[in-house]
Amino acid sequence: MHTGESDHSSAAERAGTAAPPGGTGRAPLAGTVALVTGASSGIGAATALALAREGASVALVARRRARLTELTAAIDALGGPSLAVTADLTDPARPQRTVDETVARFGRLDVLVNNAGYGARNPVEQSDPEEWDRMVDLNLRAVLRMSHAALPHLLRAAADGPRGVADLVTVSSVAGRVPRKDNSVYSATKHAVCSFSEALRQEVTGRGVRVGLVEPGMTTTEMTLGGQAGAAHGIPQESWLRAEDIARSLTFMVTQPAHVAINEITVRPTAQER
Repeated sequence: MHTGESDHSSAAERAGTAAPPGGTGRAPLAGTVALVTGASSGIGAATALALAREGASVALVARRRARLTELTAAIDALGGPSLAVTADLTDPARPQRTVDETVARFGRLDVLVNNAGYGARNPVEQSDPEEWDRMVDLNLRAVLRMSHAALPHLLRAAADGPRGVADLVTVSSVAGRVPRKDNSVYSATKHAVCSFSEALRQEVTGRGVRVGLVEPGMTTTEMTLGGQAGAAHGIPQESWLRAEDIARSLTFMVTQPAHVAINEITVRPTAQER
């Protein structure tokens, strides 16, 4: 069960235990620019830090400015430039402006991570259709618009950049593969994202843009500790994944050599059966 929110340790604390980007030799993402949505906490924050450690400049997108300010400071401490973009991606015009701001600041875009998400868990007959709208707007429509806005820049990076490849990754959920009662609309949005990603992959992989999907199981974040906790089906919380587990998987995906495309990664807690 994915979310872009989190977690227990601050971005600064996580950065303080990390090695600086580069290490020995050239960092895998040196000279690249990554844009991460839902970056104020959880999987998004962990991913932004992980990509910065690999050498990327990172644009951080979320609604909560204070959280973004903390994270940019943590990335600056790692030695990599960052940009905080305060945005509500359910606004149809905001995805394009967000990409434009990123490219205006850094001059390019090599990696897009669609991570922002929202979940509300209820039986259909007891659900609030306004919550359905928010899930569709953020989990699906924002992914479509962000991908559309980023694609020309990703194609350019793949054609002209030093890596010879670019990456578009969406953080989905196992709920997109295994629908469950009381989670119908959330599952529907994640299933739609799976279909969109595969179709887009077929359109652009021949031009060097790798399209990937990361599908977490139960992960400790703000959303799962709140309204989505019922999706755990008895799995003890200490057995859930951490945001950093998902960030490692995503970083593995985008740091492959140009001839290797890891198109889909499903990550579950060992204790999770479905």
